[in-house]
Amino acid sequence: MSKNRYIRPPTTLLGTEPFLSAEEAWFWFVRCQKARDDGMRFVRGMEVTARPCFPDDIYRALKALTARRVIGLDHVKVLKFFGYMERPPDPRCAEEELSHVLWDEAFDRLGPELKSKDIVQ
Repeated sequence: MSKNRYIRPPTTLLGTEPFLSAEEAWFWFVRCQKARDDGMRFVRGMEVTARPCFPDDIYRALKALTARRVIGLDHVKVLKFFGYMERPPDPRCAEEELSHVLWDEAFDRLGPELKSKDIVQ
């Protein structure tokens, strides 16, 4: 069985710019996914800011954490829901308090994974 490996894509002449946070990387991934759902294709070099990864690399990092049970299904549901809303949960709103806790826990665990791959600073 083949093992999924992270292979850094070749950088352009201008270089790439890593994300400032895992949250920023997540919102970028969701925007890319929305565009893909609308029929668009991701092409290296067409983005305004060259990133050090492909959108699928962020998905694979999350998938690896869920496979190792570092992140639970509740975390993934919150990431997906608020990612598609393009905003983090508001801790001041009573209905979103638990979602905010799960959101923070998910990024506390996803952040180091993305940093190890030089996707996040």
